[in-house]
Amino acid sequence: MRPTPINSAIESKFVSTPSFDYYPKPESCGATPSSCFFCIMAEHDPSLRRARIARFFKGSGLLHDARDLVLVLIALWHVAMAHPDDDEFPSLGIFDFLKGLMERAARDGSWLLRDRNVYIPYYAAHVIGSYTMNRPEFAKEAVLSGVVPPLVELMRGTMSWVEQRAAVRALGHLASYEETFGAVAVYEEEIIPLALRVMTTCVDNVYASFVGLKGEKRPDYHRDLLTRGLIGTELEDRRAEEWASQLQCWSIYLLSCFATKGRGLHLIWDEQGLQRELCETWGGIMYRNSPAGIGLLRILCRTQVGREKISDCRQVIDALCNLARSAGDWQYMAIDCLLLLLNDRDTRKKVEETITPCLLDLVDLKTLGKRSRLGEQISRALNLYHPMRFIERDDEFMSCEQSDERKIGMLAKLLKEKGNMLFRDGNIKGAISKYSEALDVCPRNLRKERMVIHSNRSQCYLHLQEPDKAISDTTRALSLSSPTNSHGKSLWRRSQAYDMKGLAKESLMDCVMYVRWWFKSERNNNKGVNGRMMKIIPYYASSMIRKQKEATWLFRRSELKTMAGNMVGDDERNLASDPI
Repeated sequence: MRPTPINSAIESKFVSTPSFDYYPKPESCGATPSSCFFCIMAEHDPSLRRARIARFFKGSGLLHDARDLVLVLIALWHVAMAHPDDDEFPSLGIFDFLKGLMERAARDGSWLLRDRNVYIPYYAAHVIGSYTMNRPEFAKEAVLSGVVPPLVELMRGTMSWVEQRAAVRALGHLASYEETFGAVAVYEEEIIPLALRVMTTCVDNVYASFVGLKGEKRPDYHRDLLTRGLIGTELEDRRAEEWASQLQCWSIYLLSCFATKGRGLHLIWDEQGLQRELCETWGGIMYRNSPAGIGLLRILCRTQVGREKISDCRQVIDALCNLARSAGDWQYMAIDCLLLLLNDRDTRKKVEETITPCLLDLVDLKTLGKRSRLGEQISRALNLYHPMRFIERDDEFMSCEQSDERKIGMLAKLLKEKGNMLFRDGNIKGAISKYSEALDVCPRNLRKERMVIHSNRSQCYLHLQEPDKAISDTTRALSLSSPTNSHGKSLWRRSQAYDMKGLAKESLMDCVMYVRWWFKSERNNNKGVNGRMMKIIPYYASSMIRKQKEATWLFRRSELKTMAGNMVGDDERNLASDPI
């Protein structure tokens, strides 16, 4: 008989898991075949195997030896991760089984601390999250089994941030479906403040309880879960950063599930400084797939109260403008936020002066990811409230139609070459003047030529230490590039400009995009030894990435706060020891 995918996964030897080098084979486990999970899975009769699995999940497994239970949970975790859409275990009562384990861990501290039982709540919550990730019918079954209350208990942090991470992930999946949102919303008054607290404190908590500790001071079972038995502080730190970022982003996702439905907005806005926290929560290099803070900001910008709150915070507006003029994956979300604020009559006057220069740099956008004609949307919004802004551009376009466009294009090219000569001679201001003249006469439909001129002028502003003007020109150049954000020199120059302003995140995103462009251009040029591309990042780019990765390290603020606290403590001890 051909085994099912799940049966094959159970019977095969899994990757080594902390302190558990192998799963017991049926012939060597020594248990009664009808009560041993692994013996049950070895049963070749499908109907008999299913009946025994259902009986095991209904409660007999709760009486098993602790070591066996942890092994069973690890096996179920592997299966749920590999086959989250398989309905065999969900249909046989796995959620009742997992709920029972989490409830027992919550009420029986001595049982939790026995043997390896401390691992059980984490794996139980993680299995629930994996099965409910894609299938609303599984989520409904989990809710009917009563998994929400024990998940909320883990989210409270009754154990540690590791279990909290798995619980927040599972609750986010349950809250994302219409059929199961109500079961989570019952705890709205508690879940929203909890999610806000986790979002704002989890990084400090992970640093204080794990990353900031050295060697043996770190909890062994956290180290095991993070690295799966591999050894190395560097690996532990990297995985802790990834998990802390996920915990932060999944908390925001859970909040977004409520905000999307207009639920709990008053509780969300009770958090002081929330907008600033959301701007700084971006997933980072370790978890770039999540829209994180900008995703929730865009949801909040779709509500009247959200727009009013956000428009009152200049720091948030500046952050949105910086993201809108960067090569980040979520650039379009920042643009959406700015347009929503600009198109609202009640918030337009508050943000108009700050937002307009940013959006003017983006009017030449054609496509951005899956979004098309984004520049036209920006132009319409600006024309609606700034009709005089584009008269000069329209007149320029009309004059091009009425004259010899070819000659004007040649004149623009000649002015650009004169600017290049002045730049090489060290006359930076003269070069800026010639580049500006070239842009004044260059037709708007000559996008590539205008892109190069804007980029060249930005280099001049970098030499003059004027990063804001350099950012404006490079953004215009990248909006004109095809595809968008694909002009390597402009990416590098904007990365330098953001570095001058101390905006490490934006500088890092542009530099990473520049490196991607560099590799692509090297591949196209077929450079390297024997026709093979040399996969070496330019030194200046790698130096910038190292610098900005250090500056944007998730635990940087936590580390600085800890260092400052230690210095204060040392000063106090020194004062106490000084003679009076």
